[in-house]
Parts: sequence; C-alpha cells; structure tokens
Amino acid sequence: METTESYLESVKKQFLYYKMLGEKAMDQLEPGQLFVAINEDTNSIATIIKHISGNMLSRWTDFLTSDGEKEWRNRDAEFENDFQSKEEVLIAWNKGWACFLDALNSLKPEQLSNIIYIRNEGHTVIEAINRQLAHYPYHVGQIVFYAKQLKNSDWESLSIPKNKSGNYNAEKFAKEKEIKNFTDDELKRLK
Repeated sequence: METTESYLESVKKQFLYYKMLGEKAMDQLEPGQLFVAINEDTNSIATIIKHISGNMLSRWTDFLTSDGEKEWRNRDAEFENDFQSKEEVLIAWNKGWACFLDALNSLKPEQLSNIIYIRNEGHTVIEAINRQLAHYPYHVGQIVFYAKQLKNSDWESLSIPKNKSGNYNAEKFAKEKEIKNFTDDELKRLK
C-alpha cells in the first residue's frame, strides 16, 4: 500500500476510535449529566460537543476550496450551551462527525499535499488533518475524564482497566507478531 494511502487509512481508524470513545463515555451518563459544569470556567460535555461540532463544520465544509474558519461560524457562541436535551447534543455530535468523516473519506492520496487555509494561514491537507488529530482527541479526552468523574465508581473502563495491565499484556504477547493499526482491536472491544 502506498504511504499516503496507508496514512489516510490510519488516521480514519484513529478518528473513528476517538469518536467511539466519546460515544461510549456519553452512553454511561444520565442525560442531565451532559450539562454539568463544575464551575463558571469549566465547559460541560454538551458545551464541548457544541464546540467540536462547530469546529468540524467550519473546518471541513468545502475544505479544499474555502478557508476553514467560515464567516458563518461563531466560535464564541459554541461555549454558551443552549442545548436542552441529550438528543440535541447527539445531533450536533453526529452532524459534526459526518461532515468531517465525509471530507476525510472523499480525499484522494494525491490531495494530501494540497494547500488549504485556516484563518488565512496555509496548511497542507496532511497538516490540517494532523492539527485535528491533536484537537479532537484532546476534547474527547475531556469528555471521557468528565464522564468518569460524574460516574465515579459506576464507570466502565474504556481502556485497560486499573490493575489489569499484566493480563492485557500477557494476552497481546501470547499472539503472533502482526502489523495492524492499534485501533483494530480497540474498535472491536468497544462495540
């Protein structure tokens, strides 16, 4: 497989993995817990999702032909939660991810070196993808951390459970060596 094709396949799997982590964290919460903010300087999960969705829609709508910071985006408003239900939160989550994943899936390997703009600053498509590969998991990590705090002892681990690393490693090393993306097993485990 050509390097650019394997890059695209790898990042697609990684983004899907983080999408699923966010969803599995939210699935463990009561609807009202999505709106909990511990203080005025903290965003609720609903607000984080509003921001992620706004970013995805702005960055990835017509991303090859228009600046990633759209005139219609109001980033500051993304941090003012106006969602009223879990359904509204999930609609925004899915709308943002659909826009982003559709854009990612439409890419051809030869387009990865194209220059796109975000706030009038040029990036290669690879740089733009990598920028979001840092940004979206950062926020998904916030969602997971917040959800874990809200659930406390009722939390079902989304990674290697505490004090289970030895078992996990023994299982991995009992298998033959193989080349694959780390998300292959993780996506199956989380489903």
